[in-house]
Amino acid sequence: MADSLIFYTNPQSRGQIIRWMLEELGAPYETVLLDYATTMKGAEYRAINPMGKVPAIAHNGRIVTESAAICAYLADAYPDAGLAPPPGERAEYYRWMFFAAGPIEAAFSNKAMGWEAPPERQRMFGYGTFELAISTIETAIKGKAFIAGDRFSAADVYVGSMLDFMINFKLLEPSATVTDYVGPLRERAAYKRAKAIDAALMPQPS
Repeated sequence: MADSLIFYTNPQSRGQIIRWMLEELGAPYETVLLDYATTMKGAEYRAINPMGKVPAIAHNGRIVTESAAICAYLADAYPDAGLAPPPGERAEYYRWMFFAAGPIEAAFSNKAMGWEAPPERQRMFGYGTFELAISTIETAIKGKAFIAGDRFSAADVYVGSMLDFMINFKLLEPSATVTDYVGPLRERAAYKRAKAIDAALMPQPS
């Protein structure tokens, strides 16, 4: 029996991360588009994700939410795609994927809102400062094509997406280290396909 893989998204969301991941997998999937003000908050979708946010997937009836979790899940669910290192070699893979999902996500979101913790409260936050979070991820990617080992993985989809978002939203002036890492990722065929699909789904000006 064929897999059932349903992708719930909005093209103006972090669903772009999962679109890229799905295109890297090469497996067939169905897309369900949701609107922020209506269907995303409706009872039908809240039964899938009570937070009323995207992305989410349903794989053979099993629901997964949260972008990093979806990336990690899909890499395991479709091992033939080769998007996860062998189980015994996943230390950096998990470390940096979830660093991006935790400190980088929080630092990015707070910076986008124009909010910064005062110095005496920085230790209460998982990232300290935006600059510390960015310098840490730069250390992880410096001189490397891929963040976890010698081949592309789901960790690159997630980390690359977060850096890509920050650059596009003018929240990060990319250093040479970031440019050297993100640039080749943007040239991947799956990245380009994903961006083209989501661009075609964007609301058009009236």
